[in-house]
Amino acid sequence: MVTRIMRYAQIVDVLSKYGFGIGLEKLFPGRARFRLPTAGKTPETSTIYERIRLTLEELGPTFVKFGQIMSTRTELLPPEMIDQLKKLQDHAKPVTFSEIRAVIEQSCVSLDDWFAEFEETPVASASIGQVHRAVLKDGTRVAVKVQRPGIEELIETDIGILQSMAERIETVFPETRVYNPVGMVEDFSHQIVKELDFARDGRNADRMARNFRDVPGIRFPKIYWEYSSSRVLVMEFIEGVRIDDPESIMAMGHKPHEIGVRGFHAYLKMIFEDGFFHGDPHPGNLLVTAAGDIVFLDFGIVGVLRPEKRQNFINLLFALVNDDIELMLRSLEGFGIVIAEADREGLRDDLYLMMHDFSGGGGEGVSQLNFRLVVNELTETMRRYQLKVPMNLMLLLKVFMMVLDIGVRLDPKFNFGTEVTPYLSRLADANTLSAGYVKRASMSLLEAADAILDLPRNVNLMLRRLSTGTFKLEIVDTDLQKLQMALDKASDKIMIGLVVASLVVGSSLVLQSSQFVLPKEISYIAIAGYTAAVLVGFYAIYHVIFLRFRMER
Repeated sequence: MVTRIMRYAQIVDVLSKYGFGIGLEKLFPGRARFRLPTAGKTPETSTIYERIRLTLEELGPTFVKFGQIMSTRTELLPPEMIDQLKKLQDHAKPVTFSEIRAVIEQSCVSLDDWFAEFEETPVASASIGQVHRAVLKDGTRVAVKVQRPGIEELIETDIGILQSMAERIETVFPETRVYNPVGMVEDFSHQIVKELDFARDGRNADRMARNFRDVPGIRFPKIYWEYSSSRVLVMEFIEGVRIDDPESIMAMGHKPHEIGVRGFHAYLKMIFEDGFFHGDPHPGNLLVTAAGDIVFLDFGIVGVLRPEKRQNFINLLFALVNDDIELMLRSLEGFGIVIAEADREGLRDDLYLMMHDFSGGGGEGVSQLNFRLVVNELTETMRRYQLKVPMNLMLLLKVFMMVLDIGVRLDPKFNFGTEVTPYLSRLADANTLSAGYVKRASMSLLEAADAILDLPRNVNLMLRRLSTGTFKLEIVDTDLQKLQMALDKASDKIMIGLVVASLVVGSSLVLQSSQFVLPKEISYIAIAGYTAAVLVGFYAIYHVIFLRFRMER
C-alpha cells in the first residue's frame, strides 16, 4: 500500500533528479523544499523534452500511460515533446509468479482447478498487467492476462496527485490554461480506469468479433468468460508474427502489400461502418498467422463514433483528399470545434496554404507521406489558433497515422489516396439511402410535422392569454443603459430640428403675414431668427454626417 505522502515524496525526488525542482518549489512553496535533494546535474545534451520523457518513465505506469495518451494531443503540445512522448514504452519488470497466482486464486479455489498447465514466466509484461501461456483442463491453449497486484491503488493515488498538480499549474502559471491541464488529467483518468477493467477489455473483443464475423482474414481471440473477471482475462492463444515484419510474412508465403491493404480496410470498416474501433494499433497488437489472418490484440483502448461523427470524419477525409477548405471547416465544426469568427478568415487562409504546399498535384492523389504531413500541419494549425479539439478526433487521427505507418512498412508504395478514395465514395453512395439515413430523415420529417400540427393550438393559447391579460412579454437586453443613452441623443436631435423649423416658420410668418408696416426692430429679430436657424442647421449637419464618418473609420 502506497500512501499519498510516500508517493508524493517519490515524485518530488524524481522531478528534482531531472532538474524540475525549481518548478516544483513554485508549485508548492514551502512544502517540497525539504524533499529536494542535491542531485547531480542532468546531462548537458538532454533537452527539456527528453528529461520529461525520462521522468515519466521513472515515475512508473500511471505517468507512462499519461504520457502515451498525451502523445496523441498534437494540437496542444509542441512537436518536439510529442516526438519524445511517442518513445515511451509500456514495459515493466514482471512480478513474481506467487503474486500472480494470488491474484488468479481470488477468482478460483486453486490454480490447478482451472489449468492443466501454466507457464510461470510471462510472455509479455506491461505496466498494468502481464500475460502467461496456459492450457485449460480440456487441452485448450489460452493466454491469461493478469492485473498487477496493487496497481489500482497506485493509479488512484497518482491520479489524485496529478489532479492537484494540474490545478496548481493553472493557478501558478496562467499561460498554461490554453493547454487545459485539468481537462487533460480528467480525460486520462477516465481512460485509465476503463483499462483497469479487464472484463470491459473482453467485452470489447467480443463486440469486434461480432462485427467481423462475416469478414474473412480478420480474427479476434475468443474470450473464456467462465474463467475471466475484472482482474483476470482468459482468451484464446493465437500464434503469429508482428504485422510490421514483412520478411517473416513473406517466409510464410503471404504478400505484405495484401496484408497491409486488408488491415487498412479493416480499420476503415471499424471507423466508418461500425463506429467502434481498436484504439491502439501499434505493431505488437497486430499479428499475422501462418494462414494469413490478421489478429487484433489488446482492447483496453477503443474509440466510439456516433453516425453523425462518422459522416464528419468522412467529410474531413474527402476535404483532405480533394483540397476542399470549406468542407474541412464544416467537418471540424461538426466535431464540436468552436472557431471564433475573428479567426475564421485567417484559419481559412492557413488551411489553403497548407493544402497548396502538401497536395500531390497533377492528379496524383495524396500519398501516405503527404497525408502525414498534411495531418501534422493541420494539428499544428489547430494548436496555433488554440482550438480545443475533442479526444475522439485526436484518437482517430492517431489511429490513422499508426495504420498508415504499418502499411508503408509492409509496402513503401502504399498510397493513402488510392486506397481510401474508392472506399469513401462507395460508402457515401451507400449512406445516401442507408437505413440510418432514412431513419434520421424520417425523424426530422416527423418533428417538422409535429411542429406544424401544434401550431394552431399554440396560436389559440397565445390569443387566450392575450384576451385574459395573462400574456407576458419579456425583453432582455444586455445593456439597457446604452439603449437609453442612444434614445436620449436621438430625442435631443429631434428637439433641435423642431426648434430650427419653428424659427424658420415663425420668422417667415412675421415677415409675410402682417397687414401693416413693422418697426425695423421686428425685421431685425426675424433676420436673427433665420440666421440662428441656419447656424443650428449647419451644426446638426456636421454632427450627424462628419462625426458618423469619423466613427465608421
